[in-house]
This record gives sequence, C-alpha cells and structure tokens, in this order.
Amino acid sequence: MLGLKLLTDPRWANIAEGNLEEILTDHAWCEQKAASNAISLIMYNSEHEELVHELTAIAIEEMQHFQMVIDIIKARGYTLGKERKDDYVGQLMKFNKKDGSRNMAFIDRLLFAAMIEARSCERFRVLSQNIKDEELAKFYHDLMVSEANHYTTFLNFARQFSTDVDVDKRWKEWLDFEGKLIQSYGTKEAIHG
Repeated sequence: MLGLKLLTDPRWANIAEGNLEEILTDHAWCEQKAASNAISLIMYNSEHEELVHELTAIAIEEMQHFQMVIDIIKARGYTLGKERKDDYVGQLMKFNKKDGSRNMAFIDRLLFAAMIEARSCERFRVLSQNIKDEELAKFYHDLMVSEANHYTTFLNFARQFSTDVDVDKRWKEWLDFEGKLIQSYGTKEAIHG
C-alpha cells in the first residue's frame, strides 16, 4: 500500500525496545514536528479551504499523539528528553524541490509530508508486530492506522492541487530517493533512525 522500496528489518524493534525511554522521547518529538509541519502548510497555503480544514484536524491529532506519548513516558517513570535533530527528515528536506514554481514547492512539501507519514506508519507496524510490551504494541498499531490516513491525505492533496507537476512521477522519485536513504537507518532507538 505505501509503496516503500525497503521495509524495516523487524530486528529494529529489538533495538527500540532495548531503550524505551529513548524511543518514546524521539517519538514524542516526531509528533510535535508533524503538527508543526501541518500548521506550516496551512500558513503558506491558506487559500485552500479544504486543506486548511483537514490539516487543522491532523495538527490537532498529532498534538494529541504527542500528549499520549508524554503520558506513557510519565506513567513509566521516564523523563521526556530534549528534542533531537532527525537526520532522516533533514535528508528528505534536502530532496524537496525549491527551484520552480510556487505550486511545485507546495506539491513537494505535501509529498515530503506523505513520505514521513508513510515511513512512520511502516515503523509503527514493525513495533506493533515485534515488541513484547503488549500495551505499546497496541498503542503502535493504533498509531499505524492514523499515520496511514495522514499519508493518504497528503498524497491526495498533492494530486488535487497540482497544476504543473506530474505527481505520480514525482512520488516515484520520492520513493526511489527514500529507498536509498533508509538503507543508512534502522540501527538506533529513533522512529526514523
């Protein structure tokens, strides 16, 4: 469904489960950044009423996920660590086209968001199917469904609002780039690491 070129090795879940405080902290900040990204897209594209409505709902949902992760951290006696740089997202950001029309930049930003949601969805699936902690396995299964919906929303908006971009061709380029990029990740207690 997601079209990702390389799936995460299930053993990554063992790495994540080996330091739950670290993976939960990283996850919390990923949710906050996802909310911020949705808000940024709204700010720069407010003329699209449907997009504003849908991305407002996504931003709220992402902040609710942030709160849920914070609650898990607290309930387990962990501490929310400092926000950390997400190298994977930084590399994806460099792939965004910035030299073209305003519409091209808009479409690429939507595809960037779709890519992050797709990989997050896939990683949550791996966690839900491979960690021994039943509470977290269910939690990550529920979030996997949510991320899949966000992925679809961003990809559909890219198709809807494109005026000068072959979205399917550009999405294939994103998938190819991400397939090569992700080969360098999957060894750390980080959602995209």
